Amino acid sequence: MSTRYTDEEWAKFISEVEKDVVVSKEPYRCPSLGGPALAATIDHTLLKLDARAVQFDDLCAEARVDGFATVCVRPQWVQKCVNDLKSSNVKVASVIGFHEGTYDLLHKAQETKQALHGGASELDIVVNYEELKSGKYASVYSELATLRLQAPHPILLKLIIETSQLDRAQIIAACTMAAAAKFDFVKTSTGFNGHGATEDHVRLMAACCERLAISTNGEGKMRVKASGGIRTIEDALKMLEAGASRLGTSGGVWIVKEAHETAEQTRSLSPPSVHDRRGSRPSLETRLFTDY
Repeated sequence: MSTRYTDEEWAKFISEVEKDVVVSKEPYRCPSLGGPALAATIDHTLLKLDARAVQFDDLCAEARVDGFATVCVRPQWVQKCVNDLKSSNVKVASVIGFHEGTYDLLHKAQETKQALHGGASELDIVVNYEELKSGKYASVYSELATLRLQAPHPILLKLIIETSQLDRAQIIAACTMAAAAKFDFVKTSTGFNGHGATEDHVRLMAACCERLAISTNGEGKMRVKASGGIRTIEDALKMLEAGASRLGTSGGVWIVKEAHETAEQTRSLSPPSVHDRRGSRPSLETRLFTDY
């Protein structure tokens, strides 16, 4: 897409996309609870501003043990986590423009440079959703396209659209912007502003990804990352069945533990009581502790 498009031309294009978006109620396929595929959907997250170095050591150790997709941290902690995760398959993701999204392009570009220099493989970039809501589509696209040029493939880019702040049409507009700028994921939330992921929003975003992939025959099809309020295996499965393929959470250790317990219960047909299950929840003292 060209940066020469006006806001009005973008609005017309987005309107055409919106007409063709069909939201499916059918569940998407979920990974097996007893295998490693579920853990590989999780971005193990620590974004607390006052987090200490030892907490990132714990975060990375947990990610190694459980086989999470990434650890997700702020740019200043990327290099440490890359070093902690050497010789593992766990990648490091970083947030850009977090969490307000209203930082200017220079600020986001500087954070992108810092994260990439530290060794980040994935970047979760917060859209300027105030500009998006105001219909300043050309400006939003220009920013996203510039960051994509700064972080070319194989770096994975996820656009955090903060669904709690947007209506249906604005969510579709954000997904359209992300696809045009060749992002790899659209993501529901920062976890710091309003409610987190909902099934309806994830389904809508998945439907947008399907619609926007038509022109490329599915090549480069975006995926959905759900984040915010995902604390249990039940939460995780709801998001995956709604169409998410990545989950952002600080509760990944507990989710994987619950998944293994559920798989064992299915095999043994003798489930423990809810009291037994909840009573052994792993401590969260060394992790972030938002609903991200």
